[in-house]
Amino acid sequence: MERPLISVEGLARRFGDGNQPAVFENIWFGIDRGEFVCLIGHSGCGKTTILNVLAGLDQPSDGAVIVDNREIDGPSLDRAVIFQGHALLPWLTVMGNIAFAVSSRWPKWDRARVAEHSRKFIELVGLKGAENKRPAQLSGGMKQRVGIARALSIQPKMLLMDEPFSALDALTRGMLQDEVLRICADTRQTVFMITHDVDEAILLADKIVLMTNGPGAKIAEIVVNTMPRNERHRNDLHRHPQYYAIRNHLVEFLVNRSKAFDQEIADGSYDPRRLKLVKPGLAAVNPPAEVVPLRHTH
Repeated sequence: MERPLISVEGLARRFGDGNQPAVFENIWFGIDRGEFVCLIGHSGCGKTTILNVLAGLDQPSDGAVIVDNREIDGPSLDRAVIFQGHALLPWLTVMGNIAFAVSSRWPKWDRARVAEHSRKFIELVGLKGAENKRPAQLSGGMKQRVGIARALSIQPKMLLMDEPFSALDALTRGMLQDEVLRICADTRQTVFMITHDVDEAILLADKIVLMTNGPGAKIAEIVVNTMPRNERHRNDLHRHPQYYAIRNHLVEFLVNRSKAFDQEIADGSYDPRRLKLVKPGLAAVNPPAEVVPLRHTH
């Protein structure tokens, strides 16, 4: 069985002196190349910490993350992060912010090639004509477009998104969701995204990873989005025959099951290395084969 592009293997994180309960523990899941995966769970379950570990910005207490058969041991230009805030350099223009990332990725490129490559991604996110504006001259949505363009411009193996649209108004958020859906369909970018928005996850994700409450949070199951990408349109999402089955399943988990998942574990059917794949409204999928780690975790 082919290993996924990203393999999270036995991940746990504890803070303090190590005697505190783990924020999360025994986390196992994979992300295939070109797949868009969303992680949903209540505040405090460690979602952002998992993303930081994937980015190489934090170290797990146990376990490992394997990307393209290599264990993560720090930040890398193979993994790009889009934060809740735009995190742009305020003294640089739109072109300057993106060119800075491109030059870091390909330091031997000359200025003309960097500009040409940067311009392609500026146009991809719909910012043609704004190349010479600085962040202070941009709206919140435009700043996030720059962040998306900057992340995509380095052509990462994995794009990590930490609730990137949460601070935007509803109209701007919807427009950027549509843009991300279009861009990821065009580029087949592999994406791992954290969100609290159920409808956002249904619109964007191929799979939705459900996380229980912390401390000691776990991955409960993985929901397969039964709505094909080309059939997901924000304005008529609710008309798709699978929409309410998926949405009701996610809401039921967040409202009830996430708080009492220990009872489901007690019945003996839960295996964190063989997570149940669920297709709401359709038959459940058999668990995937057990993930075999590249190295022993401890």
